Amino acid sequence: MDYPPIWTPAPGVTLYQADCAEVLPTLAGLDAVITDPPYGISYDASHAKYLGGTDRDGQADWDLAPYDPAPILALDLPSVIWGAQCFASRMPDRPAWLIWIKTQRDGVQIRQAEAELAWCNAIQRSQVIRHLWIGSFRDSEAGQQNIHPTQKPVRVMAWCMDAARVATGALVVDPYMGSASTILACIRTGRRAIGIERDPGHYQAACARVAAELQQPFLLAPIQPALV
Repeated sequence: MDYPPIWTPAPGVTLYQADCAEVLPTLAGLDAVITDPPYGISYDASHAKYLGGTDRDGQADWDLAPYDPAPILALDLPSVIWGAQCFASRMPDRPAWLIWIKTQRDGVQIRQAEAELAWCNAIQRSQVIRHLWIGSFRDSEAGQQNIHPTQKPVRVMAWCMDAARVATGALVVDPYMGSASTILACIRTGRRAIGIERDPGHYQAACARVAAELQQPFLLAPIQPALV
């Protein structure tokens, strides 16, 4: 099935295949931004195994240019921006970050980062979640193939919304939807969602994932963050 470039699969959920720079200025009533943008570090996707996207055979073309967070910051909303340490010089200083620890075994040699960071302007103390997500070793979504090379767990995206105090029923926008993990987290926790994805392949794969989710709805219990 080919999904249309503007698709509303359920009340309160709208997905766009478009450049977020064009769509964001047209949106009203937004309450929060939760996103995992390109980091501008020339990500090498050649080793990744995932479904969807148009760049699976080599370097990710969406990650070549230095990332400019200005359009998101201009929204002046409670925001969670993953990977912001890669462009920290272009971000406002914050006293605290969200920290996702991905491995639970010290001293294990892995190719991936053992933790990921998110900039958040809605917290005053750093908060940590420990959620195993290394290759096939996962605390959630075990046995499911990634549809995007930088896919985040739905549970982690739900946690960061709770950490940022995004209310139930709030309208959340993810300008770099990717695998739609933010969208699924919103569906499962009673928040409304807008997702924007430029890449046609990633968009179609994300829509299919959302469609499958809506066939099997369930609630995801909020996760209490640890404070450090």
